[in-house]
Amino acid sequence: GICNAGQLNDCISNGGFMDLMLVYEALQEKNIANIAEDIFHSGKRIVLIAGPSSSGKTTFSHRLSVQLRVKGLNPHPIPVDNYFVDRDKTPRDEDGNYNFECLEALNIEQFNEDLTALLAGKRVELPTFNFVSGKSEYGKNNFVQICDGDVLVIEGIHCLNDALTYSIPMEDKFRVYISALTQLNLDEHNRIATTDGRLIRRIVRDAAHRGTQAAHTIAMWNSVRRGEEFNIFPYQENADAQFNSALVYELSVLKQFAEPLLFCIRPDQPEYEEANRLLKFLDYFIGVTSEHITTNSILRD
Repeated sequence: GICNAGQLNDCISNGGFMDLMLVYEALQEKNIANIAEDIFHSGKRIVLIAGPSSSGKTTFSHRLSVQLRVKGLNPHPIPVDNYFVDRDKTPRDEDGNYNFECLEALNIEQFNEDLTALLAGKRVELPTFNFVSGKSEYGKNNFVQICDGDVLVIEGIHCLNDALTYSIPMEDKFRVYISALTQLNLDEHNRIATTDGRLIRRIVRDAAHRGTQAAHTIAMWNSVRRGEEFNIFPYQENADAQFNSALVYELSVLKQFAEPLLFCIRPDQPEYEEANRLLKFLDYFIGVTSEHITTNSILRD
C-alpha cells in the first residue's frame, strides 16, 4: 500500500515503519530462498551474481549463501572486486580517468586460475583488494578449498559475461542478475529514477567502506553508468534468475547518512549542482533511524 513518498511519510509518522520494514525484508528473504531452491535443483557448482553499481550484490551473495546452507550446500562467497589489478595498472577512459568498470580492470587470468584450481579440489589463497592503497594483498589467511556439495558464490559486475569465466564450462554456471528497480514514486505524476536511488546508495557506501568523498562519487557516476551500459545491461538476459533489491523505505533510512556527505560539497566544486539536486530530492522524505534495520538487510551493504 506504499506507492509514493507521501504514503511512505504517513506510514512513518503513524508508527508503521517497523511493520513495513519487516514485511519487505521477509518478502526479499522469500525471493532469495526461491533462487536458492533453483540452484539446489540445478546441481551447478558456481553461482555468478551480477548487477549494476550499488544494487546490493555483496549482501545478496551472503544472504543467498545462508539459504544455500539451508538446502544442505556449503557455499563460499568470492567477490570479484578482490581481483582488481593494482591501481597503477588500471586502464583509463577517454577522459583520462581510471576505468574501474571495464573487464580489463580485473586480473581475469589469475581469477580463472584460482577457479580452475578450486574446482580441482586444490587449496587456494585468494587475494584481498585494499581500496585505500589501491593494491592487491595476500597474507591475510584467505584460503579456500572445496569438496563435494560445495558451491562458489561469486559476485561482480561482469559475472554474466562469459569472458570473465572463460575457463569454466557453461554447465557449471548458475547466473543471477540483481538490480535495484525502484517502485516508489514521488507523487502521482513523478517517478523516482532508479539511478538516483543507486547513486545515493553508492555515496553512502563509498564514504563508509572506501574512504571516498561524495564529490568523487558524483564525479565518477557518469563513467560508472557508461560502464553499466557496456558491461552489464547487455548480458542481463543471460541470467537464470533475477532479483530486485530495492526497498520501498530505503531513501528514508539513507537520508541521515547521505545529507551530511552532500552538504560537504562546496559551491565552487563542479559537483555542487548535482549535490544540491540530491539534497532537494531527499527533502521529500521523512528520515528514519537505521537502528532497527535487520542486520542482514540489503541496506547494510
